[in-house]
Amino acid sequence: MFDLTGKVAIITGGSSGIGAAAARTFHQLGASVTIGDIQAEAGEALAAELGDRVRFSRLDVTKQDDWERTIDETEAAFGPVNVLVNNAGHSGHWKPASELTLEEFRKVCAINQEGVFLGMKLVLPSMIRAGGGSIVNNSSGYGLVGAANNLDYCASKFAVTGMTKAAAIEFAPSKIRVNSIHAGVVLTPMVRDTMASLGADGDVFIARMPLNRGADPSEIASVMAFLASEAASFMTGAAVPVDGGLTAQ
Repeated sequence: MFDLTGKVAIITGGSSGIGAAAARTFHQLGASVTIGDIQAEAGEALAAELGDRVRFSRLDVTKQDDWERTIDETEAAFGPVNVLVNNAGHSGHWKPASELTLEEFRKVCAINQEGVFLGMKLVLPSMIRAGGGSIVNNSSGYGLVGAANNLDYCASKFAVTGMTKAAAIEFAPSKIRVNSIHAGVVLTPMVRDTMASLGADGDVFIARMPLNRGADPSEIASVMAFLASEAASFMTGAAVPVDGGLTAQ
């Protein structure tokens, strides 16, 4: 597939779903990986399973101290960071805007938007020490198109799309590429729980995909690996749909 030998990566939300698939894929392709997540038991188990070149760090992406500790620990274990996958996220509350509270809105934006900001800002010195790198931000198909009853999630993911483009321009002189991924329905535990909570309405998620199925997390992880690799060396500021055709409509 792609060679990530010698890369040092931090993957947030790496204990399950897309993040766990990315950790497996990156490790398989030769990278050293820090799994960052608040789900410590699952993250530690995955790190133990993968073994050499993988470690776990408890990381709440909304907390600057957690970010600083995780980056420092990664550098101490593997060397300067040259790949960051901002994957941790909140699925939103899926309710009309009139029923959405300010606290709910802020919680989603804190994780999905502010967490990405902190990651990009705080990893920058390490990537400069590494001589460059690649940041992959997991936005969403709903960071390119809107959806009813999804204002909090769409707001946060559109912000990720814009921040990616701004950072790509700003970080380019430091040889740091920044791209975003825009998935459709990915059959992760978080998405399955959201669909179950919506009952029959959850079928609408799949019906919106022209490919008429949800993605396996590994299908998103493989595109993350591509963007992290030198195969994508001339890509920066791109918003890459991996969405089963959602945004082609």
